[in-house]
Amino acid sequence: MIRQLAISIVIPNRNGRALLQKNLPAVIAAVKGAEIIVVDDASTDDSVSVLQKEFSNVKVIRKDRHEGYASAVNAGVREAFGEIVVLLNSDVRPEKNFLAPLVAHFSDSDVFAVGCMDKSIEGDTTVLRGRGLARWERGMYVHFRGEVDKTDTAWVSGGSGAFRKSLWKELGGMDEMFNPFYWEDIDLSFRAVKAGYRIFFEPNSVVVHEHGKGIIKQEYSPFQVKTITYRNQFIFIWKNLSDPKDLIEHFFWTPVRLFQAIVHGDGAMVLGYILAFGKFSEILIHRIKH
Repeated sequence: MIRQLAISIVIPNRNGRALLQKNLPAVIAAVKGAEIIVVDDASTDDSVSVLQKEFSNVKVIRKDRHEGYASAVNAGVREAFGEIVVLLNSDVRPEKNFLAPLVAHFSDSDVFAVGCMDKSIEGDTTVLRGRGLARWERGMYVHFRGEVDKTDTAWVSGGSGAFRKSLWKELGGMDEMFNPFYWEDIDLSFRAVKAGYRIFFEPNSVVVHEHGKGIIKQEYSPFQVKTITYRNQFIFIWKNLSDPKDLIEHFFWTPVRLFQAIVHGDGAMVLGYILAFGKFSEILIHRIKH
């Protein structure tokens, strides 16, 4: 039965000592004895010592070099013994009964991943997220928030989702070319669906996500975040675009978009494109590999 599946929780951490102290007790209470792994991505704060002193039942993997989200998560999944690995960001706090509806989907062996209902705290507003929609539009892969009244989704967020470890391994995990952050979970979900596996959004598996308190906004400027996002969008496209029509549209519309970015002063898009192009040979290798 599905209740016998071993569960591991993997939490990547980068200088998130306060977030861990706040949210780990809720994780421990919600998962009832499941393995919990925190992967520390070469933090410069006292995260590791706090984990060792205050959370002795949590396994800590300490990376000596800061690489980014995909590398940290892959390190955690490699060490996890669970058949199902639940990824939670350090700024995520699960509600008490979030695990059962999430894991129930895995009775179907073709299910690769299931995403949580994300109560996203954004300033004074709570936005319900977790279900993503996406489409190819003029040669670009455009993704956006979907309403949370259905269970289909274009991707499962690495910030709050469950993944079947055997298929994770088969797919090669998250592509570390997307380091330090963003698009790695969209890429993994896209590849899983292309391989014939299924992904879902589970509205009854609820977590609270305080986006503004994560490390990204503390260590990167808005311009840097935007540049990395554009870079990784181009990397994703060049890795995964295969339809001839979309391919033609991409190479037609990209110069137009870049010209418009220059005219409107969107230096992040131009720089993101240049940085992605600098990885073009690596992207081709990853395209063949994945």
